Amino acid sequence: MASHQRSASLPSRLHSTESNVQEELHGLRACIAAPSATIGTMCDGLRRLGDVYNSIEEIMCLPSNQVGLSLPQQRQMVEEELDRSLVLVDLCNAMQENLAELKMSIHELQLILRRGDAVAAQNKIESFVRLAKKAQKPFKKTSIRATSEGCKLIRLLGEAREMAMSVLESTSLLFPKQIASNNASKWCLVSKRFQKRKVVCEEEQLQALDHSMGDLENGAEFLFRRLIQIRVSLLNILSS
Repeated sequence: MASHQRSASLPSRLHSTESNVQEELHGLRACIAAPSATIGTMCDGLRRLGDVYNSIEEIMCLPSNQVGLSLPQQRQMVEEELDRSLVLVDLCNAMQENLAELKMSIHELQLILRRGDAVAAQNKIESFVRLAKKAQKPFKKTSIRATSEGCKLIRLLGEAREMAMSVLESTSLLFPKQIASNNASKWCLVSKRFQKRKVVCEEEQLQALDHSMGDLENGAEFLFRRLIQIRVSLLNILSS
């Protein structure tokens, strides 16, 4: 009797967890698409996506789902999802590398400002903006969309993958807008003050920017680890 009660309660628990994941993805989509979205929004989005993948893995590792995913009719869908997710892993890794470059550029700019070299500061600022735009390149020829085929869990993985792609791309688009446009007037002011031999270091501004890049880097790393972990879990299911 007790065994029967546990078996009967499983579908309700599964449905509830899937609904929560879909609600979280829907909320994320609204936040990322909002005109008021900032770098902070993207930091939060990356962390929330990592949590989404944690929840999906919990669903995926339920015994009934492990059996279902390994069935011949679902196996091909799982393998196709693994191929698509590899593209996302590469994009997430590229984002981490770009963020590391941006942080290094910020540190170099701080040193230049302290030296009071106006020409070098202007050159570094222009280089910094180019680096920010470079982060957009990996997305220009990439298009991975959620699948409408397969079991509900495969579709859920596809929706999460599409959302992750959207967050990473939106983050790359915000770099030149928030980093360059929002700070251009202050950086120009710094350059003019150098010309007047009045060296003013925008330390607080650059430290805040460095902190934002660090938060993004941590968020991208967290998502990257979760993507790798869920790929490992899928591969283990297929090989079991």
